Amino acid sequence: MSRIGKKPINLPANVSVQIDNDNVVTVKGPKGTLQQTVDRDIKVSLSEGLLNVERPTEQKRHKAMHGLYRALINNMIVGVSEGFKHELEIVGVGYKASVNNNVLELALGFSHAIFMTVPQEIKLSAVMEKGKNPMVTVEGIDKQLVGHIVAKIKSLRPVEPYKGKGIRTVGEVIRRKAGKTAAKK
Repeated sequence: MSRIGKKPINLPANVSVQIDNDNVVTVKGPKGTLQQTVDRDIKVSLSEGLLNVERPTEQKRHKAMHGLYRALINNMIVGVSEGFKHELEIVGVGYKASVNNNVLELALGFSHAIFMTVPQEIKLSAVMEKGKNPMVTVEGIDKQLVGHIVAKIKSLRPVEPYKGKGIRTVGEVIRRKAGKTAAKK
């Protein structure tokens, strides 16, 4: 039995959930509204502030869908009540970041600046302090969209293992390699 799927989801006081006949789950909270279409075999029920996700059989497909939809609905509830936030650190000499009207401008050592437009649901902010690495913060209510935007930004300049230059998540540990001179000794 799915350990994740059978756990009931506690609803915060400021979050409301509506389940349609078409198995569309709509979650409303103080930060916004999210919708998710659930597979027709999976049953979602609401009772006394608890949301339960149940599967009809022990088939492998139903087991997989059970935990998946429970996790997706839980992420929606957390998103509309608290939101999701990722902080990125840009390491490298001359690397810069700025945000203007939801357009992220990055100078990453290429011959040109990179401009990246993000959806309106995502809130971007950039901080550049003297003597510190530039920081970019990505915030939103949709965990999947926030993660996608963070992955796109990180792919523009992946961290290289020799000097550690590139875009990384705050707190991410980079495995460093020794250069050629270390092998000669």
